[in-house]
Amino acid sequence: MDVAIIGIGIHPFGRTDGVTGLEQGVFAARQALKDAGLNWQDMQFAYGGSAAAEKADTMVSKLGLTGLQFINVANGCATGGSALQSAYMAIQSGMFDVGMAVGFDKHPRGAFTVDPEGSGLGKWYGDVGMALTPQFFGMKIQRYMHEYGISEDTLTRVAVKNYKNGAMNPNAWRKNAFSYEEVAESPMVCHPLRKYMFCSPAEGGCAMILCRADKAKQFTSNPVFLKAAVVRTRNFGSFEVFTQGQALDRADAPTVQASRAAFEMAGVGPEDIDVAQLQDTESGAEIMHMSENGFCADGDQEKWLAEGWTEIDGKLPVNTDGGCLANGEPIGASGLRQVYEIALQLRGEAGKRQVPNQPKTGYTHVYGAPGLSGVTILSR
Repeated sequence: MDVAIIGIGIHPFGRTDGVTGLEQGVFAARQALKDAGLNWQDMQFAYGGSAAAEKADTMVSKLGLTGLQFINVANGCATGGSALQSAYMAIQSGMFDVGMAVGFDKHPRGAFTVDPEGSGLGKWYGDVGMALTPQFFGMKIQRYMHEYGISEDTLTRVAVKNYKNGAMNPNAWRKNAFSYEEVAESPMVCHPLRKYMFCSPAEGGCAMILCRADKAKQFTSNPVFLKAAVVRTRNFGSFEVFTQGQALDRADAPTVQASRAAFEMAGVGPEDIDVAQLQDTESGAEIMHMSENGFCADGDQEKWLAEGWTEIDGKLPVNTDGGCLANGEPIGASGLRQVYEIALQLRGEAGKRQVPNQPKTGYTHVYGAPGLSGVTILSR
C-alpha cells in the first residue's frame, strides 16, 4: 500500500528562548494538521522523538487526550527519520489510515555531550578524549581525502553553498551567507575541519501527516508520495562514531545499505533524483555521503562542487534549505526537516530556493551515532 504525505509543519530552527522543545513540537504538529485540513482528533496514531527535550508522547497534554496510540522513538540523529519510517510502516501494513510523525529538540548551548557508558562503551573512552565527535569526523574525512584526492577547497565549497541556501530559508538558524574566505579562514577545530564547516546543536520541531495514498486526494490536491523509507545499522568493519577498533577488512557504511534498499523499494535509481538532502554534520559528511548514497563515484565530488552541480540550479541540488550547517541539528527534528524541505520542493513552494524545472523526485538521508542511516525517497 502506497503512503502519502498530506501535511507538513515546522517550528523555526535555532534558539528560541522561553519556548520549550515540546512546545516547538506542538507548534509544528498544529501546522501540519492545518496544512492537511485535519484535527488532532483525526489522528489514529503518532510516532515521535526527542533526545533532550522531554518525551514526545507527552505532547498529548497540549494537543488533546484522545487515546490514540503514541509511541516514542529514540535513534540518535536518525530519530526523526525513524519516526517517519515507523509511521510509514504503520500505514503500509494496513492497520491505520492516517497518522503523524513528529520530532523536536532543545539542546543546551555548546557542543553535544556524550555518555560513553550509556552508548555501550567503557568510561575510559571519554577519559582518553575519544568521545569527541569533531575528532572522529576529522579523522574520517582525513582518510577519505587522502584516498580519493579531495581538497580543502571542496570542503569550503560545501559550507559556502549551504550557508548561501540557508540565507534564503526563513526557518533556518544561520542566515548569514558566509564568503569563501570567511569559511576557509575560520578557526581550525579538528583538521581539516574549520569552525564554519560544522553544524551546532540547536532547537526546532517538525511534523508530518501521513495517510493511505488512495485517500490523499480527499485532503489535498498536491500530495507527496513516500515511495521508500529505510533505516539500516552498521556492519562489523564499518568506521563509525564510537568505533573502538578497526577491522582488517572494511565494510560498507550503513548509508550504502540504506540507500540501495531505498532505491530498490522505490523502483528508481540515483539518476532519477531531482533534489536531495544529505546529512552534513560537517562539510566532509556531505562529501562522503554523495558517494555512499550512490550519486557519484569516490573522488568525483571535486568536479561536482567546483562546477556547481550541487547548487540549486545544478545537476543535483543538495541541501537546498542549508542543511545541518545552516539549520543546526536538533536531533529529534533533523531528519524530518529534510523531508519537509523535499516536500516543499516537490510542491513547488520553496520560494527563493525553489529548484527549477518542477522537480518530481526527491531524496533524504540522515546519519547518526553509533552508526545508522535513514533514507527516504519521495515523488509527486
